[in-house]
Amino acid sequence: MTAAPDPNPVSPTPFHDLDEFLSLPRVSGLAVSRDGARVVTTVATLNDTRTEFVSALWELDPAGREPARRITRGVTGESAPEFTDDGDLLFLAARPTADDDKPPQSLWCLPVAGGEAYEMCQMPGGVDGVASAGGATVVASSMLPSAVDIDADERLRTARKDNKVSALLHTGYPVRAWDHDIGPARTHLFDADTKRDVTPDPGDALRDSHFDVSPDGGFLVASWNVPAPGAALRSTLVHIDVNTGDRAVIVDDPESDAGFPAIAPDGTSVAYLRETLSTPHHAPRITLSLLHFGEEPRELTAHWDRWPTSVTWSADGSTLLVTADDDGRGPIFAVDPQTGAVRTLVSDDYTYTDVRAAPGGVIFALRSSYAAPQHPVRIDPDGTITVLDCVPLPSLPGTLTEIEATAADGQRVRSWLVLPEGDHPAPLLLWIHGGPLASWNAWHWRWNPWLMAARGYAVLLPDPALSTGYGQEFIQRGWGAWGFAPYTDLMAATDAACAHPRIDETRTAVMGGSFGGYMANWIAGHTDRFAAIVTHAGLWALDQFGATTDGSYWWSREMTPKMASANSPHLFVSDIRTPMLVIHGDKDYRVPIGEALRLWYDLLSRSGLPAADSGPEAGTTQHRFLYFPSENHWILSPQHAKLWYQVVLGFLNLHVLGQDADVPELLG
Repeated sequence: MTAAPDPNPVSPTPFHDLDEFLSLPRVSGLAVSRDGARVVTTVATLNDTRTEFVSALWELDPAGREPARRITRGVTGESAPEFTDDGDLLFLAARPTADDDKPPQSLWCLPVAGGEAYEMCQMPGGVDGVASAGGATVVASSMLPSAVDIDADERLRTARKDNKVSALLHTGYPVRAWDHDIGPARTHLFDADTKRDVTPDPGDALRDSHFDVSPDGGFLVASWNVPAPGAALRSTLVHIDVNTGDRAVIVDDPESDAGFPAIAPDGTSVAYLRETLSTPHHAPRITLSLLHFGEEPRELTAHWDRWPTSVTWSADGSTLLVTADDDGRGPIFAVDPQTGAVRTLVSDDYTYTDVRAAPGGVIFALRSSYAAPQHPVRIDPDGTITVLDCVPLPSLPGTLTEIEATAADGQRVRSWLVLPEGDHPAPLLLWIHGGPLASWNAWHWRWNPWLMAARGYAVLLPDPALSTGYGQEFIQRGWGAWGFAPYTDLMAATDAACAHPRIDETRTAVMGGSFGGYMANWIAGHTDRFAAIVTHAGLWALDQFGATTDGSYWWSREMTPKMASANSPHLFVSDIRTPMLVIHGDKDYRVPIGEALRLWYDLLSRSGLPAADSGPEAGTTQHRFLYFPSENHWILSPQHAKLWYQVVLGFLNLHVLGQDADVPELLG
């Protein structure tokens, strides 16, 4: 007897199998030679043991006609490509030797004339960044504060390692960042050819600094941290002579941070991003500024209701090329450096990053959207976009559309909606972005809705209040009021999605990470409309979070005691009656593990679904806690990312679909 055909056939894609998904190559970074004749990117793939992503450099055809070719094959990978004026290709790599199987990262050079790559600059503290122009190459590295030179630094590092000393003595703040402890080494900038320290005695000023070298190689401009009241840091800009190390502050605004400097092709000015310091009542504002050396800075885009996210110069210096979030996308804009006039240069359904200018008005960049992962493109002066051959873009298990809702205050709230293949009603997964100052406008490998779509879920990706790309007032609506406009916007977006004919409104769930985890926690205590809630690295008790996160001074500008008491999810734990999956990494310093530990205890002891007190189920609960001792704010290891999705899908299938939740064997 012949089986009846499936009325909703599904075409297999890499998203139907977690192993296949993790095997997809991932593109990042872009370097373009001065003449625009060479374009290089990095492509990361799984290693043989499937426990780590390893990146390699690939050269692309700038015309988009020939296939890409791999040009490096180091065992531990290569990153941060950068061309010199002569056309040599610089990159960072840590290549093991017989004497050292885990050396620090160093600077390598692949000569334009051909031949093998050679190690150009090795530092005891490794090389963390590089910029090259005008015959000068500057690298970022680190030294221990008591080291008088590189030799002394190497000796002290060896002594700490041999004596197994990990202790740190702090005299300032902060003491850690994201997933690592700060100190005792401090970032310096060095001339790569001579290893001469260009920034002696920097203190902590260059931590996480961005710097740019002038076209003639004579000076650089770097962001420079200075102490501020309340154990805070503020970012200024400094001008540093590469030959003498002479340093001068060129931008120091007590009301803002200055960063991401880009020196003009003629070397007479520098463009940068200016971010105002927020207050409990006012969100920050990011604008583009310009400084002609010897004059006062000018704010170019105060009139433009968007936040620049990057800036670079056109090759001829006539235009500033700026990216900014905009209505769920990230176009490229052209800003006139004289008048500040803004016009859209490239606008489609993509978000652009790594913008690189070439002669003749040509631009190279990476772009992505929820329909395609990061891939390189060439943009011609007439607006023609050519996709450069690199790695194949994966087939998707569904379609992408947009929906809009109207919030209670009349504001428009837009979302991406991922729909699985077929025409049957699908369960809905509300997925909330982090930030909170962010937007669902670019491909995410770690937060990928297509893995859910491949299993029959529709995924709603809304941009509620506090999201970028909709103007300053849209951000301000949620500032200091996280549990109010962002929450009601999310509910309005969910209502709009449930009205879609493809959505089964009787089967819904919530997911979110970081601020999205906060919102998932808040939703748990304020509505029972969802069948399951997944909270990853979420803020739970704002009274403790503010003082324990890695940059407390930034959060304290908004998170006053009054704001925390009005917006903290832990105050509503007794109202939680929805099963929750709590996920957290122990090395998460942005949202410390204490948030998850307190949430887990509160759920089991005080929620509407507490642990059983007696009988054969004593101590058990419908809630679950997935804990990663070695991971941080993101679950980065491939083997752990796979377990993450397996556990999340099992939890959702149990509570949303009524199916058995299989526990991965590796979790016991």
